[in-house]
Amino acid sequence: MRIIAGALGGRNLKTVEGPGYRPATAKVREAIFSMLSSRGVVWSGLRVLDLFAGSGGIGIEALSRGAKEAVFVEKNPKAVSCIKENLKYTKLDSNAQVMATDVLSALARLRGTSAFGIIFMDPPYNHNLEKQVLASLNDSNLVDEDTLLIVEASKETTFDDVEAVSYT
Repeated sequence: MRIIAGALGGRNLKTVEGPGYRPATAKVREAIFSMLSSRGVVWSGLRVLDLFAGSGGIGIEALSRGAKEAVFVEKNPKAVSCIKENLKYTKLDSNAQVMATDVLSALARLRGTSAFGIIFMDPPYNHNLEKQVLASLNDSNLVDEDTLLIVEASKETTFDDVEAVSYT
């Protein structure tokens, strides 16, 4: 996997291989970051949360583009090691926090911190985790009216009954 753009554009990252891991292709990552750019996302000073982080490619891409901080959440020890190696290799480890735990526990531990500018979520397909995570985020201070949430889900996933976040 290669970092697409930013200060570290062109550098190769290690990936996690095995069942259940599907690193976002360069084409998908480029599309995501292109859409964010077209929405006027300014990376400098932005806090990013990378849930179900895998090898950390999405969060590292955000850091390469100037994000101030990225928090990576991944419970698989092999993937956690991969994220840490990639952060050390890119010298981005001082701007990152790696949480080696399941996503719902991590969200509970993150309560009390300020809202993230962008939250990326790429859970394992067909485990119905999206709605649980969205409900947990809805009940937290980790999102605000400016937070962008990017969810990669299988085509069978529906969000019809997901409660919208409201702000008063």
